Amino acid sequence: MDRSKIVAIGTGVLSVLLAIAYLLLVQVLDFRGEMLPAPVSFLGTFM
Repeated sequence: MDRSKIVAIGTGVLSVLLAIAYLLLVQVLDFRGEMLPAPVSFLGTFM
């Protein structure tokens, strides 16, 4: 195989691995539960 084909395959594999890692990260963050906003009283102390 010539170099350009090896680079293309390597880039494709890296892209798929990054996509899978991103999906796993999103799943882990989603399992943490409901996202709650910051309390308004805490935000008001700096203004």
